[in-house]
Formats: sequence, structure tokens, C-alpha cells
Amino acid sequence: MLPSPSQVHHWAKNLRLTLGLLVLWAGVTFGVAFFARDLSFRFFGWPFSYWMAAQGALTLYVAMVGVYARTMDDMDDAHGLADDKPEA
Repeated sequence: MLPSPSQVHHWAKNLRLTLGLLVLWAGVTFGVAFFARDLSFRFFGWPFSYWMAAQGALTLYVAMVGVYARTMDDMDDAHGLADDKPEA
């Protein structure tokens, strides 16, 4: 059984979203470590590089998961692929 054009379009958008978030993840993960010496100013009393590694990166990762979940939910609704949502 071949996928419908809507499903193909949905999958292509899903791959673009995943690739974009993966590039952002790699930039945050490796960018902070690579530029740690350049990020040597103080931020709330701690070196900024430490803050980014300890708190900022984790906050961004959680935000990325939220963006992915929200975007996929919207895309599923738009393409008619959404699961039935339980009543609140």
C-alpha cells in the first residue's frame, strides 16, 4: 500500500523539523564546549560557560522537546493523522 501525498508531505516536514532540531542540539552541545574559553564573563555570579553547560543547555533541550511535540501535534492535526484526544 502506497502512502498518500499528505502522508509523504507530513513525513518530509517531520524530517526537516528533526534535522533542524538536531542541528540546534549539536550547536548547543558542542558549541558551548568549543567556545568555553571565549564565554568567560560572569553571569549571575558564575562563569557563563559553566552556566550554559549546567543549566542553559538543559533548559534548551527541554524547550526543544516541547517545540517538537507541539509542532508534531499541529502537523498531525493538519494532515488528518492525529490520535483521538481523551476528554479532559
